[in-house]
Amino acid sequence: MNFLSAFVRFENLHEVRRLCHWGPIIALSVIAICSTMAILDSIIWYWPLDTTAGSINFLMLVNWTVLILYNYFNAMFVGPGYIPLGWKPENPKDTQFLQYCRVCQGYKAPRSHHCRKCNRCVMKMDHHCPWINNCCGHLNHAYFTSFLLLAPLGCSHAAIIFVMTMYTQLYERISFGWSTVKIDMSAVRQFQPLMPFSVPAFAATLFALGLALGTTIAVGMLFFIQMKVILRNKTSIESWIEEKAKDRIQHYQTGEEFVFPYDLGSRWLNFKQVFTWSGTPRGGGIEWPVHSKCHQYTLTIEQLKQKADKRVRSQVQYQAVEDYNGACCPLNKGFQTFFRTPCTEEPRIPLRKGEMILATRGTKWWMYGDKIVSEEEMRAGVRVRGWFPRRCVEKCHYDTAANESTSDKKVN
Repeated sequence: MNFLSAFVRFENLHEVRRLCHWGPIIALSVIAICSTMAILDSIIWYWPLDTTAGSINFLMLVNWTVLILYNYFNAMFVGPGYIPLGWKPENPKDTQFLQYCRVCQGYKAPRSHHCRKCNRCVMKMDHHCPWINNCCGHLNHAYFTSFLLLAPLGCSHAAIIFVMTMYTQLYERISFGWSTVKIDMSAVRQFQPLMPFSVPAFAATLFALGLALGTTIAVGMLFFIQMKVILRNKTSIESWIEEKAKDRIQHYQTGEEFVFPYDLGSRWLNFKQVFTWSGTPRGGGIEWPVHSKCHQYTLTIEQLKQKADKRVRSQVQYQAVEDYNGACCPLNKGFQTFFRTPCTEEPRIPLRKGEMILATRGTKWWMYGDKIVSEEEMRAGVRVRGWFPRRCVEKCHYDTAANESTSDKKVN
């Protein structure tokens, strides 16, 4: 029992519910299909008990599967690490440099952000990943990135086995003539009577090949994106903050020099901040090593400036002129609105004709903003924000200065 308790912590068994989501279901299904078909096809193509190379090939397949699942489940169940509820800095004066989270009833530590899906402030949040149904952050960033590396490698190996199996099994069954091609799919290789390569087996192998190639390309691209930010000791959110900082400085011509505080000046040093031999990243998730020209609150001060700038730029109000039910891909709002829906898990907000919205960003066909709520809802901490079709609103052409105090009270 003590041995099992080292692997299963009963107080955390509720985390198993993360598996009940479309992301993990699809991801684990792809892993299961590719792994199972690769093992079966390797038996047909390269019988592991006949040669040393066949044994190595088989063991490598099993090894890929184990490593992929190990890092996947660690990324899911270890989690990113959360800021304690009600957290505040040791020095009360430092609260002026931080944003307050009403949901968590505490301040957001440097590099942390509140995740609406997890409903907690996450340490060094990179993004919320639907494939692991959890956030990628401080504690699981290395596991998540390792999974992004191992999945394409394992799928590439599997794809080679699929191609070689189909080639070797069909090569002797194809009879070429001047005008005909005959394929006898019912024949069975004599040396492997227990594993016939029939039509269903060919179809399953071809399907698995498509999954393996698609996974290699898609997940491989995500791996390079992650490594790009890791080698600069950033997160995806911090890269966006840095871009907005440069835009703010250029827009107002302030002459400031923004130095990203967490880039230690060496890719190797940045790499070691995430990847360690123990698997546990350096630091406690609250304080971080910073550039010599910066301090612990350099980035949070920049975030506060951007929030203030956002309030100034978003004072233009929009009024709903059409009802919108909050559908992800509304059928009754036009062809372009349906097919150009934002590819994000950010919410859509239902609208009723006459409601007011402060838009903060948008595309040609969709807009993102905060719905103006009543004073009672505002005091209760209610905030309604999300995407809505651009055609459902029109810009208000009257002075909105009266609403400036309302927007200033909004909680980030």
